[in-house]
Amino acid sequence: MKKLLLVGALALFASMNAQMEKGSWVIGGSTSLGFNNVTTKHSSGNNSSTEPSVSTITLTPSVGYFVQDKLAIGVDLGLMSMSQKDGDYKYTVSTFSVLPTATYYFKSATKLVPYLGVGVGYASTKETETYNGSSDSYTVDGFAWKAKGGLIYLINPNVGVDLGVGYNQFTNKETVMGTDYKTTVGTFGVNAGFSFFFK
Repeated sequence: MKKLLLVGALALFASMNAQMEKGSWVIGGSTSLGFNNVTTKHSSGNNSSTEPSVSTITLTPSVGYFVQDKLAIGVDLGLMSMSQKDGDYKYTVSTFSVLPTATYYFKSATKLVPYLGVGVGYASTKETETYNGSSDSYTVDGFAWKAKGGLIYLINPNVGVDLGVGYNQFTNKETVMGTDYKTTVGTFGVNAGFSFFFK
C-alpha cells in the first residue's frame, strides 16, 4: 500500500511539473492598478530634476519557450500608462517595451513554483503636457532592462496564478545643440496575473 501511495505521489508530482520540461511553452500576463511606483529623472550637465512618484496602470503579456527543463527564453512586452492632473494642467507618460527575457522556474514538491527572470531590450516613451486645451508632446527611444521574481500557484498542470514583483528601467541619452540630455524612467511594481503552460 505504501509503495502504491509513493508511486501515486511521484506521478502527481511529475504531472504537475511536466509543463516546465524542455520543448514546452509558457504564456503569461499580468496587470496592476495602483501598485506600481514610477520615478522619472531628467538631467542635463550638472542640473537634474525628479518628477513626483505616481501610481500607474500596466499590462505585461509574455511568452517563453523552455530551451531546457525549468529555463524558458522568450519575450516580455510592457505597456504602461501614467498621468498626473492639477487643475487645467495634465501630464501623461506612456511607455511601450519589448524585452527578450530568460526565466528560471524552481520546481518544488508543492503547487507553489518560485521563479526569477531578467530581460534587456528596447523601449519607447511618450510624454504629453496639456494646459488650457493646448498640448505638447515628445517621444524618446532607448535601452531598457528588467528583473522579476515571484511565485506561481498551480491550479492544475497547465494553469497557474502568478504573484510577482519586478523592476523595469528605461534610459535615453541624446545631445541637443551641444547639450547632453538623459532621461531615466524606473518602475517598481507588484503584479498579479495568470501563466499557461503547454507543449
